Order: sequence, then structure tokens, then C-alpha cells
Amino acid sequence: MSMLRYMLRNLLHRKFLSLLTILSVTATVGFVLLLSMSKAGVEEGAENGYGPFDLVIGAAGSETQLVLNTFYHVGAPTGNISEEAWEAVSEHQAIDHAFPMTTGDYFNEFPIVGIDSAYFMTRYGDRALSEGGLYRQTGEVVVGAHVAQMLGLHVGDSFTGAHGLVEGLHDEEEHGEEHEEGHEGEEHDAHEQFRYTITGILPRLNTPDDRAVFTTVDHAWAVHGVESGHREVTAVLVKPKTLLSGQELRDALESEAGVQVVYTSKAVADVINLVDRGSELIEIVTLLCVLLAAVTILLSLVAAAGERTKDAGLLRLLGKSKGYIMASMVGEGVALTAFGLLLGYLAGHAAAYFLKEAVFNYAGIQINPFQITADHAAIAAGALVIGLAASMIPAFRMYRTDALTLFKA
Repeated sequence: MSMLRYMLRNLLHRKFLSLLTILSVTATVGFVLLLSMSKAGVEEGAENGYGPFDLVIGAAGSETQLVLNTFYHVGAPTGNISEEAWEAVSEHQAIDHAFPMTTGDYFNEFPIVGIDSAYFMTRYGDRALSEGGLYRQTGEVVVGAHVAQMLGLHVGDSFTGAHGLVEGLHDEEEHGEEHEEGHEGEEHDAHEQFRYTITGILPRLNTPDDRAVFTTVDHAWAVHGVESGHREVTAVLVKPKTLLSGQELRDALESEAGVQVVYTSKAVADVINLVDRGSELIEIVTLLCVLLAAVTILLSLVAAAGERTKDAGLLRLLGKSKGYIMASMVGEGVALTAFGLLLGYLAGHAAAYFLKEAVFNYAGIQINPFQITADHAAIAAGALVIGLAASMIPAFRMYRTDALTLFKA
């Protein structure tokens, strides 16, 4: 009997135990692979999330909070900066492009971002929209691909916004207690009366902009009735001519009260470091899953060795070598691991495909279910090594046992 047929017969003889072992490896590999693709999505999204805008200017506060809100549409902004401040930025000779941004309102859970439509050309180049065209006047909007897909939106649809996580662009000191008492009702009426009309659907950009609604900068002023001279913006995205000119701009604005100039890449690097530290717990859980899979393989082969003690003794008496017995046992373990590995790859990519929209909607993480990375090879090598190591223990035990002892057991 050839070794391959012998191994196959033994695996089919204990179907349930073999299936349990394969499923254990499949679940572990699929889980590790999904985590790997999610981590790659976080890193890629962080690196590509801010495009060519090396600087961002906003109200004094947390640098990380400013960058996350401006480019990733996460959390609340640090506040607003005055009209004089952002106009000074726009006129500075150190900049190549500067785009003031207004935020604070939402459509469902998606932020409404006010920014000049030239932003899309500067960041993404001359890309065609999926539907329609860019906005040209107050009240017109384009929506991100994910927003359109989740809410079933099309060109020509209209909607009203709602106040978000931050207060509007009103001057609270000017309005005082009267503003606080009537704010909720006034805000509700103002948003109900101001309708947005969709003029275009953005293509899939694979950035956080897929999860936002974009319109003119002055939409916030129009909704809240803010007059010229009191207009504020949430942030200014700056593409400096050179890194040196960016430093010049930062030095020039350092003395501006209540304003901060942040290097985007530095803040993003801080975020990635936080994510890496937070992923240590996930790595511990992953290690436990790997150990569980290894133990399952080991127990399966130990049980198989106990069942086939007499068979192995008979084969030895018929002339089969110790190496044959050992190789067949190791081969079974590696075969179970390899089959579970292949199914794990399929399960991991299938899970990524079906969960990508939910994960992106919940956490803003882009998962590419068709991405092949170096982690695939590392996972395969690790799984096979673990399967081989777990197989060696019962195989070596049978190798060292005398043939007559095996047959009498």
C-alpha cells in the first residue's frame, strides 16, 4: 500500500476528528488573515488619508483630534478659526493650495463638509464622477460613494441636514443665555428649512472621503445665518509649495492667538503608533487561537496514534520501516494543516468581502478582500510549521517503540 493511500484511509477512518482539526485550522487562519487585512487597511488609509496636504490649520487644541476630524471625518473638531486667520493663510506666498473647510452638520451619521470643489482636482486629479457633476452654488452637494450606496442616493435627490457633534458657527458670547435657551429649536427650524440637492456621486476613492457629503464652504453660514465679518471655518487644508515654505507659514502663524498649524504626517504617525499599541491585545488573542489550533492537531494525532498502534506494529512486522510509520503520521498532520490553511484563506477573504462595507461604515477602515501581501506567505509558513511540530510528537513516539511492543499494545 502506498503511503498516500494509507494516509488517506486513516484520515477518512476518523472523519469527525479530522474535520474538527481542519475547522480549527481554518478558523485560526481566517481570523489571522482578516486581522492582517484590517491592519493593512488601517495603515494604508492613514498614509493616504490626507493626500498632498502636508499642513492643516485649525483652532488650538489636540493635533491628533484636528487631523482626525479634518481628513478622516472622525470625532469633533477642536473649534473654529476666524475669517481673518484663514484669509491670511490663503494669501500667504508659501502656499500652493489652501482650502478652508466647514463642518458640524450631518446627514444621518455622515458628515456634511463644506469645501471648495477644486479640492477634488487638487487631491485626486481629473477623475470622472460616477454620476452627475460637482456642486456650483450653495445648497448643491456631491456625496461619497459609500454614502450613496448605504443610503441609496442618486443625482436629483434632496435632503435636510441636522446639527452634529459641535455647536454651530454662532458666537455664543454674543447670544448669551437667550441663545442657549432657544438654540435647540432655532437649529432644528434652520436645518429643516435648508434643503440640499445632490448634483453628483463621487467615484470610489478608497479614502475617508467616501463616507462624507461635500458642499460649498458657505453652507454652514447660510444655514445658521452668519453674516460677513463673523464667518469662521473649522480648518484650512494647506498644500505648501515646499516643506521649507510650510515651515515659514507655521512660523508666521505661531503668534496667532487660538490657532495651531499641524504637520499632518506627524499627527498621523502618532495615530498609527496608538493603533499599534492597541493591537497588542489582539495579537495576544491571535496567539491563543494559534496555540488552540496546535493543541487540536496534537490531540487529533495522539488519538490517531492510539487507535493505530496495532496497525503500525503489523506494518513493521511486514517490513515497513520506522521512517515509513513516522512519515505517514507527520504527513497526516501536515495534510490536515494544509487543507485547513487553504480553507482558511478562502474563509478570510470571503469574510473580508462580506464585511468590508460594515467595517468601513462602522470604523472607516478600508479592507481590500482581494489584496495579497507578504503576510499570506508568513501565515502559510507559520501554519505548516505548527502543524509539522504538533505532528512530530506522536510520530516520534511511535518511531521509538519496538514493533512487537506496538503489536501487543
